Amino acid sequence: MGELLEGLRWCFRRIEPFVQARKYVRAVMSEMPKRNGWTVAQHVGDRTPDRTQRLLNRACWDEGAAMTEIRRFAVSGLEEAARKGGRRRGKLVIGALDETGQQKKGESTAGVKRQHMGCAGRVENGINTVHLSYVREGTGHALIGFRQWIPGEHITDPVRSRHMGLPAGLTFRTKGQLAIDICTTAASDGIRPDFYCGDEVYGNCTELREHFEAGQQAYVLRVQKNFWITLPSGLVLSCAQATKTFLQGLKHKRRWEIRSAGKGSKGDRWYAWAWISTASPRHYLLIRKHLRTGELAFHYCFVPEGQLLTKARLIRAAGLRWPVEEGFEFGKDYFGLDQSQARLYTAIARHTVLVCAALAVCAVTAALLRDRTDSQAPEPAHPDQPPPTDPGLIPLTIPEIKHLIANTTPQPPEHKTHWVNWRRKHQARSRWFHKRTRLARNIDITQVS
Repeated sequence: MGELLEGLRWCFRRIEPFVQARKYVRAVMSEMPKRNGWTVAQHVGDRTPDRTQRLLNRACWDEGAAMTEIRRFAVSGLEEAARKGGRRRGKLVIGALDETGQQKKGESTAGVKRQHMGCAGRVENGINTVHLSYVREGTGHALIGFRQWIPGEHITDPVRSRHMGLPAGLTFRTKGQLAIDICTTAASDGIRPDFYCGDEVYGNCTELREHFEAGQQAYVLRVQKNFWITLPSGLVLSCAQATKTFLQGLKHKRRWEIRSAGKGSKGDRWYAWAWISTASPRHYLLIRKHLRTGELAFHYCFVPEGQLLTKARLIRAAGLRWPVEEGFEFGKDYFGLDQSQARLYTAIARHTVLVCAALAVCAVTAALLRDRTDSQAPEPAHPDQPPPTDPGLIPLTIPEIKHLIANTTPQPPEHKTHWVNWRRKHQARSRWFHKRTRLARNIDITQVS
């Protein structure tokens, strides 16, 4: 942790915000059930939340430069872990794109809108942020870049824009365009994965696909069944139509190949796979079929000339998109990625940066200790095999690393009592002002009646 935190020093103009940022990172790595301005301040030993709120809202520091430092730390740390573990040769490096949401109340938060929230599984009031996860096959993964999606009506409304703290000159960007911004920033740091992967939001973005192809960057992107492809014959069909024409029926049964999409916690994830050539020799449609339900998923793939192009390699790439979801799960459940009560655009970004710092530290540590802490018994060879006497231990995971290095900040004996009284006084003050506001509202109601 010390290496990364010291590397962030140059992003701060003054020492006081830097010291507070170090406390903040340690706080989000602690065992606190909730992480907000009050709980973070109490945990680090402050008398009030003022320093924490100043760090997120008004202090002078460059959160973009800090994210660059975190990105370099995560990439170099995972590369070192792969080198020490002998997992560099033949292993893929993936840039996985996806967005995650955070539910919010009211209309004051930057980017808040009623929209479909994946975290809730329905339409809710909240904000959405596009993330990039750096995935090293067989080694580990970390979140290394993000951009918050802001609705166009927030940007064009000067009053609302100022109230939410949106920066001057901010323009509306779709999620696909935000992905371009993130990938461009990563490329400027020398990060060029073997493949970029993403779901239908990114696969259906023509501008994103053209951006990758212009830069000779390979990708495997999910697309919808009505996505159109041009066949070598010149015939234009949707993914669903092409699959029905060339892959369904007994005569096409041999075109399907059962392969693993990678190992999960319960073992290999087996699917049936097939691919269809297109008019371009560097583009393919990769189809995944669930072995039990028959559900289909479509991936539009591009591999530049001069790079290895095989179905097996595309399948491996498609199966390595899931770690970004695990990054969201760990970030929210163990580091408070979605627990911030920040409302201004910059404050939300700064909270996300500091959470990504904590997550990167644990991800790199887990990757470096992977081989040293893995004592699992050999995998079963057949279904009737009796269980081992000692199953051993799985490698230390990111949550376990977090538990081990969680900082227990020493606090003076009267600190807990001080915060109990501070919260009570703050709530009493808020209650008084609420009642005064309501008195004025009651007068208006009386005059109307």
